[in-house]
Amino acid sequence: MGSADSKLHFRKAVIQLTTRTQPVEATDDAFWDQFWADTATSIQDVFTLVPAAEIRAVREESPSNLATLCYKAVEKLVQGAESGCTSEKEKQVMINCTQLMTRILPYIFEDPDWRGFFWSTVPGAGRGGACEGNDENARPLAESLLLAIADLLFCPDFTVQSHRKPGPEIAEDLHSIDSCEYIWEAGVGFAHSPPHSHIHDLNRTELLKLLLTCFSEAVYLPPTSDGNVLNPWVQFFCSTENRHALPLFTSLLNMVCAYDPIGYGFPYNHLLFSDYREPLVEVAAQVLIATLEYDAATSQSPSIDGTTTSTAMDDTEPPGPENLFVNYLSRIHREEDFQFILKGLARLLNNPLLQTYLPNSTKKIQFHQELLVLFWKLCDFNKKFLFFALKSSDVLDVLVPILYYLNDARADQSRVGLMHIGVFILLLLSGERNFGVRLNKPYSVRVPMDIPVFTGTHADLLIVVFHKIITSGHQRLQPLFDCLLTIVVNVSPYLKSLSMVAANKLLHLLEAFSTTWFLFTASQNHHLVFFLLEVFNNIIQYQFDGNSNLVYAIIRKRNVFHQLANLPTDPAAIQKALQRKKKSAESISRTNSQEGMSMEGSRPAAPAEPGTLKASLIATPDIEKLTEKSQVSEDGTLSRVDQDQIQTDTPPEDCAPTVTSDTESTSGTCGVQENAVVCQAVWKTIPQNSERRRKPSGLSTSNHWSPSPDWVISWKSKLPLQTIMRLLQVLVPQVEKICIDKGLTDESEILKFLQHGTLVGLLPVPHPILIRKYQANSGTAMWFRTYMWGVIYLRNVDPPIWYDTDVKLFEIQRV
Repeated sequence: MGSADSKLHFRKAVIQLTTRTQPVEATDDAFWDQFWADTATSIQDVFTLVPAAEIRAVREESPSNLATLCYKAVEKLVQGAESGCTSEKEKQVMINCTQLMTRILPYIFEDPDWRGFFWSTVPGAGRGGACEGNDENARPLAESLLLAIADLLFCPDFTVQSHRKPGPEIAEDLHSIDSCEYIWEAGVGFAHSPPHSHIHDLNRTELLKLLLTCFSEAVYLPPTSDGNVLNPWVQFFCSTENRHALPLFTSLLNMVCAYDPIGYGFPYNHLLFSDYREPLVEVAAQVLIATLEYDAATSQSPSIDGTTTSTAMDDTEPPGPENLFVNYLSRIHREEDFQFILKGLARLLNNPLLQTYLPNSTKKIQFHQELLVLFWKLCDFNKKFLFFALKSSDVLDVLVPILYYLNDARADQSRVGLMHIGVFILLLLSGERNFGVRLNKPYSVRVPMDIPVFTGTHADLLIVVFHKIITSGHQRLQPLFDCLLTIVVNVSPYLKSLSMVAANKLLHLLEAFSTTWFLFTASQNHHLVFFLLEVFNNIIQYQFDGNSNLVYAIIRKRNVFHQLANLPTDPAAIQKALQRKKKSAESISRTNSQEGMSMEGSRPAAPAEPGTLKASLIATPDIEKLTEKSQVSEDGTLSRVDQDQIQTDTPPEDCAPTVTSDTESTSGTCGVQENAVVCQAVWKTIPQNSERRRKPSGLSTSNHWSPSPDWVISWKSKLPLQTIMRLLQVLVPQVEKICIDKGLTDESEILKFLQHGTLVGLLPVPHPILIRKYQANSGTAMWFRTYMWGVIYLRNVDPPIWYDTDVKLFEIQRV
């Protein structure tokens, strides 16, 4: 039978289903078998031949026919898992059923009345697998479907290489094989690398796409402030009911981390050969991050050493069924496994950065956002992995691509989520001392970025990129300014030697943020100045000897610090400062920024192409909720610090959380953060004044806010200027004297003098180092869920699994 004929028969079956007003009996196999006939149909054809309007029409007008279709398709998959798919005909039926279910499921999920359908029991489908007549023991359709998919993912000669000797023996029984012997790729917990089969890869990809579609019920539920809503599909699939949980987790992780897109290594090889592995690795990464669903309120918490906080011997029942994928991830502990994972992720994250003499000669992967989510979850759930990553400079192989993505995406509104996850990862890493220490490694790899050329360390790279984001990123990034500066504060006590370029960038930020009109425009803008002063104090107190460049920059810009110390507090001066807002804001962002030549081969960050699709994001918690303050003691240990112990910071405002999409409020107030340190647009010409106050309903409203003398005095008195003023008091006269005595005009001579200078005994007693460590909360858990599913939605365009369905977790908009 030709391909055209099979498509015609399939299309006729679909039309029959939509036009029949009477229910078709489940026993009418001749009718139902038309939908999974043994002829090959591509998934793109299935999406074309089963239009959305017709699925919805059957759902509304012939619900019993749609229910029977789903039941019969699941029944076929269960039968295939039982029999082991010995014939080519059976294998094709499995693929056809899989593709059809992938097409239909989103339309089941989008209708609230249908959402419970898959969790209802089907008469005769017993938990023992075979039909048992006892309906009390019947298994919900969702469970049968998930277990059949799991079985089929380890089906010899269908998705894995058979271990059976050739001969007339019967097929291997799927229920008796040990699927741990059939793990798809060598790596964590498995040393043997099975031979590659593109047919197996294609079949695995189809099954994983269906699995991902099952998990996607989450996108049809609106975001909630209550992070305890767990996905029942993920919960069941990652429970002890799934006997393949361990081998499947290992297969997905190894498949992702072992993938090498360069392949044979000769130019343009990706244009000569089809790579069946890349689509599989992509969907494997998406399934993996979707399964790693964990919420502190409903699960046991993976503890600091990577084990869970309770044991199998505990008397008390855990509050919810434990997610085995999270459990396995948190228990990985062998150094060779960590090395395999870290090297694999770093190789893939660096792939889009590869430069070759021949344009487009190497393959560039597109799933870096999924890899960043996976890296985040690894660091968050397995502290041993985090400590391993920071133990050597290997973590810099992850840092550089993250900074590249941040710099590249800064002008693109469709990539706000990518900016957030990159910053969140760096915030998590910066809470560890070793990260700051690692940043001192010289930066020699020249990844083309449109940033000024500099010679220095990875710390310089980080500061230069952050400066670029703040001064030339688009407006929706303002809620990230406090996170960016918190990262710099966290690493600053360990930075041995900043380059002149990085030192000037930090001073330029202080200059921009300490203008009176900016300080008086919003109630929390002064927090940015506090962060920067804390950076300077940390470096002066703890790393003075190697940082003559920064000391020189501070001396050159000493008027900025004097202006801060003499900030006007009278009403007339405040009003006068606010009038200055009217001059061009762009000129402020560029003032004295000393933009040098950009790196060779770089291209400027471009805004999104008009019409680009993007998924909206919910609010992220403010920096006070996102981090927990810890003090570094003399022996290097961290101790938690209560809010009222902090002298240099202003007390947190009484602000209520908001949940808004990143598409709202572009006119000054930032609508994407609960209590943003930067509540107003930094470079907006005329920001609106607004202040958030707590309402009984928990929703925020904008009230008029204006700066008062008392308000300015309340935080001006806490500005930590003592150390810097003492430095200026001691060094400025000395520098001026040698300039006059020796007639110096060359800054290199002054730098030489500062390098050999000392402030021992002249500075105030060093303040304790304060680290703001990331702490998990339900707000970030919900943000990650929204971001992750937004990425998965937009990345699955061939076929467009969820396109044009009524998703509720986020909105799809065009830029």
